[in-house]
Amino acid sequence: MTADGPSPEWILDIGQGFWASKTLMSATKLGVFTELDRNGPQTVEELEDALGLHPRGSRDFLDALVALDLLDREDGQYRNTPESAAFLVEGKPTSFVGWFEMINDRLYPFWDDLETALRTGRTQNEIDDEQTHPFEGVIYQDDEILEQFVGAMTSLSMGAAEVFAHEFPWKDHETVVDLGTSEGIVPKRIAEENDHVHAIGADLPRIEPYFRDFAGKSPAADRIEFQAADFFADEPLPAADVYILGHILHDWGLDDKRAILSKVAEAVNPGGAIVVYGTIIDEERRAAELPLLMSLNMLIETPDGFDYTAGQCIEWVHEAGFEGGEAKPLPGPDTMVVARK
Repeated sequence: MTADGPSPEWILDIGQGFWASKTLMSATKLGVFTELDRNGPQTVEELEDALGLHPRGSRDFLDALVALDLLDREDGQYRNTPESAAFLVEGKPTSFVGWFEMINDRLYPFWDDLETALRTGRTQNEIDDEQTHPFEGVIYQDDEILEQFVGAMTSLSMGAAEVFAHEFPWKDHETVVDLGTSEGIVPKRIAEENDHVHAIGADLPRIEPYFRDFAGKSPAADRIEFQAADFFADEPLPAADVYILGHILHDWGLDDKRAILSKVAEAVNPGGAIVVYGTIIDEERRAAELPLLMSLNMLIETPDGFDYTAGQCIEWVHEAGFEGGEAKPLPGPDTMVVARK
């Protein structure tokens, strides 16, 4: 191979990418970053004792985290990088620990069957062939899986919640519904930063205890409410000035996406708005890797779900009765689409 010829390096990085991914997820699961945050820099021997690591692989494991820029090492002691301290420590408001734990425990094994999903179009998770709702089956019935799932959704939505709380024009609106709210990070932060807004978290009844435990501790708890809602039931959704749908539409096929948006349009007060956010694919479908990979994850996780471009989303909200529509980036891989009624 000549010096100016093609290099296999990037292909090897992709093909072996699960090595780095699993190293990060294992470090998160084992509590490496949380331990260093709480007890300060430590040697390999100290971390072996604290985390129960075997000496055979511990040094290579920790040094691999250094090479991945997830840890620093100085004078034989390991410490968190600024990014790890911000995003990989359990309990911090910016933590992605819950998200990575769910990827590690649930999604990582399911992706081993991607080839089967691509050949059959069928889910490759806990859902059996008779189930059509991706959440009412195993996830919403198993306490351990559900607790991990709602925590993961909180991790994934924290950045968006901060943007909504501080940058959306709440002076023009008094009520908001976060549809598919999970633990309620979005209504919680909106209510905390906007003292005239009444915030409703709407989700299936099974979620209410998790919502009350998380959002109920807020200093704005008197303006944060949970309402049981199923957007496929006959009952109307609660009325509000603003509806927020985060990481919701990609769970469903096209007909269901349109049905959800139509039902939301009926619930939004005149002059109100809809905000749809998630891993939205770029219009040319070639630049944004994670949204396209997330759409493959929907293939594995849901019977009919898929991710979409902002243009597609705007078309669907227009069909539902909204006007305008603009796409704006959010922290991390997410994008939001805002339209008015």
